[in-house]
Amino acid sequence: MNKMLIPILFAIGTALFWGCYGPTIGNAATPRGIDGKPLLPPEGWSPFKPYVFIGIAYLVIAIIGGIAMMKVKGDSFTYTGAHFATAKWGFLAGTLGALGACCLTTAMMTSRGNALLVMPIVFGGAVTVTAIVSVLRLHESVKISPMLWMGMALTFIGVVIVARNTPHGHAPTKPAKGHGAADHAASDAAPAGDAVVHNEGAITDEAAG
Repeated sequence: MNKMLIPILFAIGTALFWGCYGPTIGNAATPRGIDGKPLLPPEGWSPFKPYVFIGIAYLVIAIIGGIAMMKVKGDSFTYTGAHFATAKWGFLAGTLGALGACCLTTAMMTSRGNALLVMPIVFGGAVTVTAIVSVLRLHESVKISPMLWMGMALTFIGVVIVARNTPHGHAPTKPAKGHGAADHAASDAAPAGDAVVHNEGAITDEAAG
């Protein structure tokens, strides 16, 4: 088997899992009121409420799964001496991953679960940042190809094209008759699901009147 096949397959797995991460966490967005604005606690919740269970999932899978696989591979549980690098860099990597998850969760919550906008930026930006870090680390020992900068530019262009052309779902429904321009603007600004909630609230108000 080609030695590069296994890392490529796991990289594809990462892309699949992380690609589904955005749409999944978007389902945890706080409900929106009749005015189209996110509900705040106690009726709604902040982006950090689902983030807690993201952390629990990391804790369960990373610690329990990691210990189990260390046992299977016959690894030691020593993190001192020559093994301290695994603790130091592993903790730093986990911190960066947790902060990234926090940023991504907040982005999804504040964008009404708009994964088609957020995820291309995340993946395109991550590739670019990785390249920049490599340049900063190795610029004195390797020659940087001009094609790298061209690739970064194309990545940015690709992010914009993907974000602008990903299907957005159904168009917002029109507000019920008899409502003002402010309600109409709020309805147009909201996604289809929010517009339905807005109109249902409007119909209820009209029935009560």
